[in-house]
Amino acid sequence: MPTLTWTPELALDHAVMDKTHQEFVELLSATEDALAVSHEQALACYESLVEHTVGHFGQEDRWMAATGFAPENCHSFQHAQVLELMHEVTRLAKTDADFGPLERVLPELGRWFAMHAQSMDAALASHLDQLGFDPATGVLASAPAAAPITGCGGSSCSPAATATTAESETA
Repeated sequence: MPTLTWTPELALDHAVMDKTHQEFVELLSATEDALAVSHEQALACYESLVEHTVGHFGQEDRWMAATGFAPENCHSFQHAQVLELMHEVTRLAKTDADFGPLERVLPELGRWFAMHAQSMDAALASHLDQLGFDPATGVLASAPAAAPITGCGGSSCSPAATATTAESETA
């Protein structure tokens, strides 16, 4: 049984992002289902999930770059970490026939993805909407902020918000 299914709570009211997220959820579920058949079938499905995720994260990273995110923002950094893990799981299965990491990573990816989509991706979708960003053309209706965004795109995780929160807690 899949650890993650598409629900309205995962929708961000951003058509392109929602479609990509639905595909991720479907590929993750297919990989989990394939584990019941064989490790080889699960690996084939997982490799499709990894390929999709490379494109998925690349798309979001390009949107962030086009709309004023600094290259070192935490949202893109999280994408890079997850992809590194996914590639390592693939390597272990293919070169060492070690399928334990594959079995363990699938439910974790489901939990991580739900949290990531509802926090970082929700902030990105809001940011894109505020700027009037058209994902098909890359055109912005409004210019991005002068200072690059180094957080995830939401006010709750930016360095300024963190400093303000920390100052108010010590006062």
